[in-house]
Amino acid sequence: MTDPRFPVLTQKQINILKTYGTVDYFDEQTLIFKIGDLSYDFFVILKGEVIVVDESNKRNLIVTHGINEFTGDNSMLSSKTAQFNAYASKDSTLLRIKPDSLKELISKQSDIGDVLLTAFIHRQETMLKEFDGGIKIIGTEKSKESYDLRDFLDKNHIWYTYLNTEQSPEAIQLLENFNLSINDLPIVLGASGELLKQPSIEELAKHTGVLLDFGDELYDVLVVGAGPSGLAASVYAASEGLSVVTIDSKAPGGQAGKSSKIENYLGFPTGISGSDLANKAFIQAQKFGCYISIPHKAKKVIYNGKYFTLLASNDMKIKAKTVIAATGANYKHLPISNIKKFEGCGIFYSATGMNAAACNNEIVGVVGGGNSAGQAVLFIAEFAKEAHIIIRGNDLGAKMSDYLVQRIKATPNIKIHKGSNVVKLNGDNHLESLVLDTKNKLETIPISNLFTFIGAKPCSEWLNGIVSTDEKGFIYTGPDVKIDETMDSSIYKYRKPQSLETSIPGFFAVGDVRKGSVKRVASAVGEGSMAISQIHQYLTEINQFDL
Repeated sequence: MTDPRFPVLTQKQINILKTYGTVDYFDEQTLIFKIGDLSYDFFVILKGEVIVVDESNKRNLIVTHGINEFTGDNSMLSSKTAQFNAYASKDSTLLRIKPDSLKELISKQSDIGDVLLTAFIHRQETMLKEFDGGIKIIGTEKSKESYDLRDFLDKNHIWYTYLNTEQSPEAIQLLENFNLSINDLPIVLGASGELLKQPSIEELAKHTGVLLDFGDELYDVLVVGAGPSGLAASVYAASEGLSVVTIDSKAPGGQAGKSSKIENYLGFPTGISGSDLANKAFIQAQKFGCYISIPHKAKKVIYNGKYFTLLASNDMKIKAKTVIAATGANYKHLPISNIKKFEGCGIFYSATGMNAAACNNEIVGVVGGGNSAGQAVLFIAEFAKEAHIIIRGNDLGAKMSDYLVQRIKATPNIKIHKGSNVVKLNGDNHLESLVLDTKNKLETIPISNLFTFIGAKPCSEWLNGIVSTDEKGFIYTGPDVKIDETMDSSIYKYRKPQSLETSIPGFFAVGDVRKGSVKRVASAVGEGSMAISQIHQYLTEINQFDL
């Protein structure tokens, strides 16, 4: 059976590929791309071979590509850095295709594109799950900064290795080699040897290539937020020929990306993790030419009557004819004075594979009564000695799907606390225990990792009142927009706001940030795709009306 990671191209496919590139000849063994390259070419082997090597890890041979095979992975569709070195062997002949041409052929040549994307996805999964290497994060479990760096890399599917100074002799040796101390943590050691001391998320993003620069172009669509609704909008807009740029402050996936397993999303009978779903949508959007840059946090949006200008972090300004607000909502913090002290050091707002090792044979807790909390406690219970789910109400099924409720009740190491609130957190550098108030009865539980999924606060501060919202900050759209709050424009004199349009024509809101949205992945995806049909109508109208 053919390995899907390493398919052999047919001569017909190669002939088509040749129209997108050039043929190169190599008389001697030649380095054709190296670790850390932000932009590197795609190669098809016509004669000879290409060896791919992880030279940061004792010259570990990754693979040898033979005749009619090809190099590359998902990084080529974005600006993520190359993870390995690749050498063309002596007397090799290779077809070279530039990154922009590769994206074009994947978009236009669906049969070949499917082969390449399938291989790219499988290669990335193998690299992340089976290989040790990539960027090294040297830190400690007691450091929120270390956790934040790991969380960013993990959710953006960037290959890395975590070295805990409390457990890893290699971590201590590296500190000594670079004449550094514990006070310098966390440290990032790039695959090609660069050292970043206590880097910010933005610095790490630039280093890995996920943070892009934009010129002065006026885009058709700016999507703010890369959760399910934002990614759906990005895919549909780009696939329909609109110029699209999408930004997010953290990682693709939004709240759905924090879910360990989503089982009620159509088409995935055995479930899919929120992270995997987001990653596939991320790749899909880039396949059609969407530019996605992370992390950019929206700060303010300005409308001059003709187009919008978004002011974002990293001194970025992005101009677009239309804007889709897809910034979602964040889980609220527990109302406890020292909560910040333990964030990343025992208090978490997502439960993913990165958290599993820390929960192994530990007593853990999950606060919340929605589906995200249910998925989290079932996932964590697979590793924990005990898992406690804590809800304020008396009915676990009030906000949680029945299939999750029944599984929780059937899992022997899950304990359900009803009518309960966490009122105190204990610990020095890391959470050690918490105090639970259950109907005025206090109980101390030695929980070392607590995952919270409570409430929803809309991420709409960046709007600065430019569009109409309710008192909590959720954006009014369609029939909920009050006539006296709509912008005085030619379009709104002609018609009312479309169902996902806000009080300003051309400004749309989808997903959890929208007033009245259904808090489910499927509905978010539906809203994102539907917004694009409404954008087409608006773009047609702006040529008819004097704005």
